[in-house]
Amino acid sequence: MKTKLIATALCLCCLNSLADETTADGRAHPTGQALTTIEALDVPRYMGTWYEIAKFPNWFQKKCVGSTKAEYSLRDDGKVQVINRCQLENGAMNEATGVARQVGNAASPKLEVRFAPAWLSFIPLVWGDYWVIDIDDAYQLVAVSEPKRDYLWILSRTPTIDPKAYESLLARLAKRGFDIQKLEITRQGN
Repeated sequence: MKTKLIATALCLCCLNSLADETTADGRAHPTGQALTTIEALDVPRYMGTWYEIAKFPNWFQKKCVGSTKAEYSLRDDGKVQVINRCQLENGAMNEATGVARQVGNAASPKLEVRFAPAWLSFIPLVWGDYWVIDIDDAYQLVAVSEPKRDYLWILSRTPTIDPKAYESLLARLAKRGFDIQKLEITRQGN
C-alpha cells in the first residue's frame, strides 16, 4: 500500500511540474499578469489566530460549515505550526495540523504549507503555495492565495470585520484578476 501511495504521489509530482501559469482549466489567466505578493511579511507578527471571513470554494473544506479559523505559531526549527479548525454540520469541530515554511528570505511573503505526514515532505506535491498577497498595516486583515488564483482566503484577527475595509479589499482583489463573485462568506460563531 505504501509503495502504491509513493508511486502515485511521484506521478502526480511529475504532472504538477509540467503545469504553468494557467487556470485550472488550462487557459492563460485573464489578466495576463503573474500574481504578486506583498513586499515583505513580518512572520512573528503574523503568528496567532486568524478567522476565515471568506474563501473560494475548495475540495478540502467541503465539510466545513462555519467557525473556521487558523492558528499559527513559530516552531523551534524556524518553521510555522499551522492548526486549522472548522465546525462540521453535526456540530463537531474538525482539526488539521500542518507545517509551513518560508520560500526565500526571512521576510518572504511566500510560504508553502503541508498537511501530509512528515515522511512525505520530500515530495513537492504535498506542499501547497500560501502567498500573502494583501495585508493591512495593522496585520488585522489579510488575503492569501497562490500563483494560479484558484484558491483565495480572506482572514481577519476578529470573527467580524469592518464592511468598508472588506469592500476595499475586494476592490483591490478584483483589480488583480480575482473573480470575487466566487467568494463564499464564512459563518463565524453559533
